[in-house]
Amino acid sequence: MKFLPLLALAALGLTAAARADDGYDLWLRYHPLEKPLAARYAPAATEVVSAAHSATADVTRAELVKGLSGLLAKKVAVGESVHQAGAVLFGTPENSATIKNLNLPLGQLGPEGYLIRSAVVGGKKLTVIAGNSDVGVLYGAYRFLKLIQTHEAIDKLDIASAPKVKLRLLNHWDNLDATIERGYAGSSIFKWWELPEHVSPRMVDYARANASIGINGTVLINVNASSLVLTQEYLQKAAALADTFRPYGIKVYLVARFSAPIEIGGLKTADPLDPQVREWWKHKADEIYHYIPDFGGFLIKANSEGQPGPGDYGRTHAEGANMFAEALAPHGGVVMWRAFVYSHEVPDDRIKQAYNEFKPLDGKFLPNVILQVKNGPLDFQPREPFSALFGATPATNTGLEVQITKEYLGFNTHLVYLGTMWQELLGSDTFAKGPGSTVAKVIDGSMFGYKQTMMAGVSNIGSDRNWSGSIFDQANWYAFGRLAWDPEAKADVIASDWVKQTFTSNPAFLKPVTALMMGSRETAVDYMTPLGLAHQMGTSGHYGPGPWVDSAGRADWNPVYYNRADKSGIGFERGPSGSNAVAQYFPPLSTIWAKPETTPENLLLWFHHVPWNYAMKSGRPLWDELVGRYDQGVANVDAMAAEWLNLKPYVDDERFALTADYLTIQKRDARLWRDASIAYFQSVSGLPLPAGVKKPPHSLGFYEQLEWPYAPGQGAPGRKIKPPPVEVAQ
Repeated sequence: MKFLPLLALAALGLTAAARADDGYDLWLRYHPLEKPLAARYAPAATEVVSAAHSATADVTRAELVKGLSGLLAKKVAVGESVHQAGAVLFGTPENSATIKNLNLPLGQLGPEGYLIRSAVVGGKKLTVIAGNSDVGVLYGAYRFLKLIQTHEAIDKLDIASAPKVKLRLLNHWDNLDATIERGYAGSSIFKWWELPEHVSPRMVDYARANASIGINGTVLINVNASSLVLTQEYLQKAAALADTFRPYGIKVYLVARFSAPIEIGGLKTADPLDPQVREWWKHKADEIYHYIPDFGGFLIKANSEGQPGPGDYGRTHAEGANMFAEALAPHGGVVMWRAFVYSHEVPDDRIKQAYNEFKPLDGKFLPNVILQVKNGPLDFQPREPFSALFGATPATNTGLEVQITKEYLGFNTHLVYLGTMWQELLGSDTFAKGPGSTVAKVIDGSMFGYKQTMMAGVSNIGSDRNWSGSIFDQANWYAFGRLAWDPEAKADVIASDWVKQTFTSNPAFLKPVTALMMGSRETAVDYMTPLGLAHQMGTSGHYGPGPWVDSAGRADWNPVYYNRADKSGIGFERGPSGSNAVAQYFPPLSTIWAKPETTPENLLLWFHHVPWNYAMKSGRPLWDELVGRYDQGVANVDAMAAEWLNLKPYVDDERFALTADYLTIQKRDARLWRDASIAYFQSVSGLPLPAGVKKPPHSLGFYEQLEWPYAPGQGAPGRKIKPPPVEVAQ
């Protein structure tokens, strides 16, 4: 084989550098536009102008210069006054006389909103990016750059935008030893060992990426917390990160371990009603704010999965949360109290626990407490109904927690776009105040007038060069930020914007990839947990199928607890004749979901135990429908992989190859899920496979002995991992 010399390759535009892209730049790839497009935008982006020189204004100036010079492949002038037509003027009425004189309608945009408007000043056409604060202006600058990245018109702009949710946070489940619980993209990016003396330059790019999608807070440590993070040594380390993030509008939050007064404070109790304990937390809050003046507050996991909490002392969650709230209130901090709690003793139905514990406490929490409620009542499953707590606590600030990292959706190696999942959730009607009472309107505060609103996402970020382990998992980080800013945004628009910014706007690539993303979550549900099944993953690692598992240590950690498959049928009866979990929802949902015939089929087995011959809407009996869904999931993954191979001409080699390899893994895993699940459920039902359906290639015993003891993401301290077997079948 003959090889072209390097100069010849360069002449063809095929150098390794031109074709290489490791994904590090995320959606902020300010690569030069094609010449016709660059020429179109150049007259409207001649110089960047602002007289403001705060840390945030300096960041805004640098981002605009970086973005415009990169996209337009030209030098962009910088000044403090407008010299050329086409200038981009940014600032607030306080730091720009020109913006003040324009009398822009900024009053309704709040501290973080922005306005982008085409204007004429002194006879010169220019673009104005304005806000009530420097941070709001920074958000506007990122929006302006996105307009150019996505090839939208910028000659007649009149855009006003403000976040509907006040606190838009990433929750990092990172441990101080750099491991990450449920992390699938390498180790932690927070290098605690090097702090505070050395702050990695990557922290700036982390802050840039978050600010570009409106994320304004980060919880640095795992909810299964170490008290060490509250010691002076670690507060100094956290302060160094806070100093780095502050210009980007990002506040730092920490997890408070309930037993910290005992573990690092020398007290004999952590009782929230003990005066010494309350005083200890007040002093600790004062100390934290000494190091981090704009500290956001505490995230707390208490009396959940073995974590200490107020229940250890016979106190309520409200009494525990309010102790922290009183300590933080003088400084303006908030308490985010996780509602993910369930009894140490196995209840009649685990999914009822959070509602039963927190509904009676509505109105008993202080104003700076937010209940952080998972999207569903179980645990970030591929599909769940929304948590019954949404709409049930009108007198208590209630925020939303979703999982960006795909603990139950194939880790980083399955292509699953979560924007559709979150749109389904946010658009769900709770009927708390009649029709139209969506989850979105609960969490944005508009329904009940919450003073503190919040949307949190469990991060999928790690030390991998591409941040998220796979290129397409970046889209979930991006979608989270966009939906936290506007919970009523559309998943397809977000997906399309991400593809344009991350890859290309070429319709030959954009349309099929957006469609692929939009169908990917339903595909995963089909090959993992169709028709409302849930928690069918292998225990501990949550990798691979395990519908037969009944040895996890307690009943409600076992997949058999949730599928309840037996000779008579399958599914968990949560109607009036079962656990009656449906009664926790407002009518008409409590009525609709009470009967199999009125329950949507995608939640059928969540709410009901139905016979194997139950007639489905397709005309097939349930058993045939279940098998058909598994087959459909496998077929859809095959189609996704084939579609991606067709798109090779539009993608750089590195990102194309990584995605192709991961789709190959997904094809393998989808088949394993299909084969193992059918083998188990057939062994229980005793029914023959529908005509034309291929039987699993191995016996049930083969699938039952498969183990993955080193599946990634098991980074929690003390988490038990089974030793590997002598021989593992492949």
